[in-house]
Parts: sequence; C-alpha cells; structure tokens
Amino acid sequence: MAFLAKLLISCSAVLFFGVTSNAFGFSSLRSDLKSLGFNVTISDDSGYSYVTVPFNLRFTPKPAAVAFPANASQVAEVVKVAMKYNYSVVSRSGGHSYTANCLGGGREGAIVVDLRNLNGVQIDSSSNRATIGPGVVLGDLAVALSRGKRALPHGTCPLVGVGGHSSYGGYGPTSRKWGLLMDTIQESEVVLANGTIVSASKSTNSDLFWALRGSAPSFGVVTSITVNTFPAPSSVTFFEYDWTLSTADATKALASFQSFAASNFSSSFSADLNLSPGSRAGQLSVTISGAHYEPPAAGPQSFNSTITPLLNLLPRPSTRNVTTGTYLDSVRFFEQWSWDKNDTFYAKSLLVPQDSPLSSGALEAFIKYISTDAFPASTTWWVQIGTFGGPNSYVQHTGQNETAFPYRKSLLLMQLYTSSPRQTPPFPNAGFSLLDGMVNTIVTNSPPNWPYGVYGNYLDDRLPNSQQTYYGSHLGRLQQLKRQYDPSNLFSFPMSISA
Repeated sequence: MAFLAKLLISCSAVLFFGVTSNAFGFSSLRSDLKSLGFNVTISDDSGYSYVTVPFNLRFTPKPAAVAFPANASQVAEVVKVAMKYNYSVVSRSGGHSYTANCLGGGREGAIVVDLRNLNGVQIDSSSNRATIGPGVVLGDLAVALSRGKRALPHGTCPLVGVGGHSSYGGYGPTSRKWGLLMDTIQESEVVLANGTIVSASKSTNSDLFWALRGSAPSFGVVTSITVNTFPAPSSVTFFEYDWTLSTADATKALASFQSFAASNFSSSFSADLNLSPGSRAGQLSVTISGAHYEPPAAGPQSFNSTITPLLNLLPRPSTRNVTTGTYLDSVRFFEQWSWDKNDTFYAKSLLVPQDSPLSSGALEAFIKYISTDAFPASTTWWVQIGTFGGPNSYVQHTGQNETAFPYRKSLLLMQLYTSSPRQTPPFPNAGFSLLDGMVNTIVTNSPPNWPYGVYGNYLDDRLPNSQQTYYGSHLGRLQQLKRQYDPSNLFSFPMSISA
C-alpha cells in the first residue's frame, strides 16, 4: 500500500454542533438534565472524560453535558432545557468531526446531544425508501440496506455517522452514479430551537428542507431522514494502481487524470488520484484507486474500456490490484484503509470548477511544491483528488439551487490532510504552513478570482471568511432562514450560519 489517503475518501463527517454556555444556574441545569429520565453525563461526573474525547486531538473541547436520548421527543426535552438556561446545543452522531464541532469545537459549555441511540434503518419494500436514524454508522447502513439488495451513495469510513455525513454532502465512490447522500433525502424529521418536532420536505416546510440539505447543524437536530435507495449493483470491479513518479511525471499524471475526469466516461466509474511523499526530494508516491459499478462485460461501458484511456496516458504501474466481487465486497475494500483511532491533524479542501480546471501553471507549481519544496515535511501528509463531477456525474443531476450545497458544477474534489508525528498532540505550526502552501500554490497560479469551492465535510477551522466560502451565493438565503428558525442562535458554532 503506497498510501493512506483512501482512508478518508469521505471518511469524514461534519456533525451537528453548537457553542458557548451561560455560567449561571449550572446547578439548576444539572438538576433538570438529570431528571429527564435517560442517561446524561455532566462535566463533573466520573465518566465525563471518556465521552468527550474528540476524533481530532488538536482540539480540547469542554462541553457542559452529554445527553444520550433514544428518540426525537427526548432530543426535544434536551433542547428545551438548553433554551431555558441559555446553553447552546450541539449534536454528535459518529463523532468524526474534523474540528470537534460535535463537542462544541473550540468553545466551551455546549450541551451535546449524542445520537448513537437513534440508529434504526427501516426499509419500505413497496417504495424502496428507507428511514434512517442519524446515529447509524456507514458500515452498518451498507449492511442493513444490502439485506434488501439496496444501496445508497456515501463515504467509505464505516464508523462515520449518517447525521453529519448527510448534512453537508455525503460524497463517496458511488456519487457519480447516484449523487450525494443529501440528494437522496426526501424528508427530514428535525427538532427546532423552540423544542418542536417538525417534518421538512419539498411539500412541507420546503424552505427549511432546502437549508437542511447542506447546513442542517445551523437549524436544528435532525432525528431521522427518509431517503430514496438504489438497487445494489450485482457486481463491482474495484482497483488500485501504484507508481513512484518524478516531479515531471507526477505533473503529467495529475494533468492526465484531470483530463480524464472531464471526459465522457461512464457514471458507474469513480476514481481517486492519491499523492504522498516519495523516499527522496523530487519524487512522489502516486496511487489511483476506485471502483466500477457494473458487471464485468465487453463493450464501451466495461471496466477495461473505461480505464484503458486513463492508463494509456500514464507510465506502467509498479503494482496493480483489480478484483471483481459483490457490492458489499467493494464496501469492505475501501473500509480496509479506515482506522478507528484518534488523530491529531489539520485538513483543507478544494472543489475545482468544471468550467475552470487546474491550469498548467497551477499543476506544475503544486506538484513541485509537494515533491520538492516541502520535502522533507515534519508531519505525515497526503492529498486525495476525486472524480467529483464531469459530464456524466449524477452530482450535477440535482440543480445548483435545489439544496444549500453551492458547488454542484465542480470537476474534482481535493482533500489535503496532515497529521502530527505519531498522531498525538501537539500539532506543529509547520503542519499548518504545509497545507496553506499547497493551497496557495494552486490559487495563486490560477486566474484572478478563480471560483473554487470548499467541501463542508472536510472542515477547515482556519479558513478566512468561512461562511461565504462554504456557502457562496446561498449564504444570504441561509442567513434569512436562520433568523426565522433559530432567532436566538441556539445552534451555533465557529462555522455556523449567523443570523
């Protein structure tokens, strides 16, 4: 294995979260929370440190309490108590927030609604719709749906929760075939800031439904989603090709990959180009991995016919692994690079516009920087570049303004990720500089006002003007809806929608 980037193709969930607390009345708050009739861990309880460990150890969140409701009514009771005492509410489904927002982020005193007990998957065989709790993790979701020979688009990390993953996108290997996970949502059940439980769909609370698909954490706690499912492919070919390339050859490889991503290849095919340090300056480890969600057959839509034009543009790979199996086999193929360990890391993202792809100058500057200028780095790093869009991508089937996610017309999704030595604190400042330099070499060598985007499930807590960057032209409408549905800003966090 050349590389760890496959680990987090979408192994990231930006979960529901909130902000600071009111220091007054803590004893009364404690009493009210403890009287709710289900498990609530308060900051002075013995188990507090265990239930408040973040996925990213770069953060040290200190929530006031962690509640473990089992249904929407109990979630509503927690929200009412928080409103009464002027404490913010944050939610946690899988707990993999890149910036620990599911525990309050960098702010203290939030009340965490842990949604692990809302973990049902109910499939209606007549409509092929499924109702899913936010506490369901992606691995369990894939297995549950497979029993009915159904599937959904989602990421590859098996322990990421549905709640956060579907809030900002839900990108994964089948997104070119079926869209983002948020695009499958037909109805959401959500607890609002006033403690009421409402449904939102295209026909009921349609403005709220629009906002929930792209920015749910700013508007409430989603307690279930009802989605359209898809027939699970009867056969999947999953693959990995590895190279060790010079700076010049790696530049050509990335340019070829981008050209391929813009071509008219099948929506059933998805690939990532993964970059990590080589053994010396001027060298990179390169992996192309992915899957083809069709039976192995001859013809223009076959795996070989699809991938050969890409491979013809590249040197002969040093290793090759191509396997055909069931849909669940493909899920497990991607799962093997996930980990269930804490990390100390920083991440950034770029959504490359389809109408303004990476220029030759940006490609050359970026590859030179990561292969030579930044070698050797004091932190472990990788870059993953996925075929997000292109002519046949189903991500673009949903209209640009149909959800709050503003970057439908993107060609590539880049995730840039670096970990501290041994994955433990402290995180060195050199790690921030490393990723800032990666992004800057691209942006400064692109046209003026290059209209790139960023992806909400790969949160960057150091991103300037983050609201505008994450939401683009949709920010104004989201702010208006925030004033309508959460005027007291109960659901607030460092990158939330502000009224």
